[in-house]
Amino acid sequence: MSCPLAESEWDDVKVSVVFKSVVKWLIGDRVHFFNRLLRGVISALAVSLSLLVLNAAPAASHEGHDHSREIRVLEVSGLLDPIEVDYIESELEDAQRDWALAVVLQVNSPGAAGETQSIRDLILNIESSLVPVGAWIGESGATAQGASAYLVQAADFSGIAPGSQIGRFKQFELNQDMTPDVAADSLERGQDAVDISLVDVMAPTLGDFLLAMEDAGLVEQISQELDQADGLIQRSVADDVRVTFNKLSLLDQIFHTAASPAVAYLLLLVGMSMLLLDFFTGGAGVAGGVGCVSLLLSAYGLGVLDVRLWALVALIVAMLGFAVDLQSGVPRFWTSIGVVSLTSGSFGLYGSHSLSWLTLLGGIGLVLVFMLSGMPALIRTRYGTSTLGREWMIGKMAEAATDLSPEGIVVYENAQWRARVNRLTPISQGEAARIVGLEGLVLEVEPEEGGAVDYREMRNKASESSLADAPEEIE
Repeated sequence: MSCPLAESEWDDVKVSVVFKSVVKWLIGDRVHFFNRLLRGVISALAVSLSLLVLNAAPAASHEGHDHSREIRVLEVSGLLDPIEVDYIESELEDAQRDWALAVVLQVNSPGAAGETQSIRDLILNIESSLVPVGAWIGESGATAQGASAYLVQAADFSGIAPGSQIGRFKQFELNQDMTPDVAADSLERGQDAVDISLVDVMAPTLGDFLLAMEDAGLVEQISQELDQADGLIQRSVADDVRVTFNKLSLLDQIFHTAASPAVAYLLLLVGMSMLLLDFFTGGAGVAGGVGCVSLLLSAYGLGVLDVRLWALVALIVAMLGFAVDLQSGVPRFWTSIGVVSLTSGSFGLYGSHSLSWLTLLGGIGLVLVFMLSGMPALIRTRYGTSTLGREWMIGKMAEAATDLSPEGIVVYENAQWRARVNRLTPISQGEAARIVGLEGLVLEVEPEEGGAVDYREMRNKASESSLADAPEEIE
């Protein structure tokens, strides 16, 4: 493929590519913050070095330029979030700089996440690319919906594997004039998508798609013919053509995965639960560390997804409700508030995205089991002795919030605790109670004044009386 650019024009193209990279890095979208923070210094050095190289190197024209004999295959999976969009943009620019034979997007994406302007810019860049861009929906069972379907449409050549599907263009607002009349709000599979011109060709494998691009005249000779033992001739990609498969870096892949609706939701629940556990157990901070990392990843995912604020607040209220009754050790009113808030917040968390029933039931069920059973057990294990970590409470005065006969609720420093009186005399609501011991989350208390004989004393006296009344053994 050749392009009639003059030497001065190609020099301008190179400078504009670098300038675009610098501006994009400096301005950026706020949802890229975490990713830019880690890559900022490296990106700045790379851009500076590129400017020096371009200024020092002689300008080269496209006419007569030797291609690198490389075809770059970019994996486009999951929702199109800002990280994935940046990845495609950068790989496309690198392919143009290196004069690759073609760029192929291997698409399996249900749509877009969050801000749409960057996706519109990406579509324009694909349409104006100096190297051919192909889009293959594969392997079998893959999908291209909404924004990802528009990426396929913007490519110079498109293909689809049997069993794959494309459509639902109305999920993404691009341009009414560019929305196909057919399959605008539906999905078309395989050959049906080819018949209504949503894609150009049926291609069971990526190799078949690359050969179809050659047949369409988009890439120069890349095929070779091999004689088979049965006398047939098999056509395949030539050995001198280097097909590279490119994916997101590990860090980018982690954040990209967090932008999945199910993953972001589960990370949010895990993060809040772990912070609550760390607060009540006062451990070494392992649970708190896990909770902070989970919330950090969840914050990115929720930041790029269509999240309802009231549902997010409901999930936070649910955790606070569970915390109140965990403090008292008795599931009461606030536990009910937590269950209702957790359920409503989970079902209403996303606007345009949806969660599977398995994800919803799993998230809600695991949180309830953890809050009502798992966490109390862990707390009891952590404070299995009467004084571990809370010996400062011994001897302090509390107030009975309910009648203690022998168990009930006391209030100490504006916090409710489950308590058990260690004497025969009950403690009425509103009376003072002295804390004399701890057993897990249960306080052992006694009346401030006028307490009766201790249970243990009663048991000892009963035992002595039984021994005294027993007949003496006859020798």
